[in-house]
Amino acid sequence: MTIRIDDVTYAYRRWSKPVLVDFTYTLPGGLTVLLGPNGAGKSTLLRLAAGTARPARGTVTLDETPSTARTYRRMVGWLPQHIQPMPQLTAHEYVAYAGWLKGMATGVAHDKAAAALDRVHLTGQAGVKTHRLSGGQLRRLGVAATLVHDARVLLLDEPTAGLDPQQRRSFRDVLAALSGEVTILMSTHDIQDLAEEADHVTVLHSGRILQTGTTSEFLAHTPQDTAPGRRAEGAYTALLDGVGIMES
Repeated sequence: MTIRIDDVTYAYRRWSKPVLVDFTYTLPGGLTVLLGPNGAGKSTLLRLAAGTARPARGTVTLDETPSTARTYRRMVGWLPQHIQPMPQLTAHEYVAYAGWLKGMATGVAHDKAAAALDRVHLTGQAGVKTHRLSGGQLRRLGVAATLVHDARVLLLDEPTAGLDPQQRRSFRDVLAALSGEVTILMSTHDIQDLAEEADHVTVLHSGRILQTGTTSEFLAHTPQDTAPGRRAEGAYTALLDGVGIMES
């Protein structure tokens, strides 16, 4: 399934400067990492793709289904950066509740919650109250909540922010396993989240696309004198430096 954003213009308020102008983007399959400095438009792009924001002009569709349709929102899972635990609910109850909010019957949501928890390796924590989960477990719980209603596209806003290296590794392993089943777009400020498992990279700057393509195409921008293990950082810096040269 493919999300297409066609000729979209979006501003937070009618009288404010648009964040995106005549913006066009097609989300590829697999796992795509979304990079860009603060203010680049990453969160805006994710909100438009999730259907939680509507453009002033242009269209957002998923296989020709408009983002305003209920069926669109059933096919798209949205994970904001901050996930609030619900102390009164266990992990299983939390995921089932998310399914119910998406319109699933209570019994169906209850049954599907177990499968969703298993997909993110949280079966062992199904009976644990959500406020007792670690930061990494809480992020994976959020992914399970987006999967319970059989979403085909996952949109993740800074999901690894604040996690320690081991938690980030575990979270990335979950995404790598899921990327063969669903399409994933993940924004991040941590270039190392790119790692080897990302299929595609998109770089935004000031509301426009600097680079989008395969991970190999992104890494091709790495300067030759870049230290081993820092190719992704080198490619990203080179792209942003190129913008500075063009705008100076």
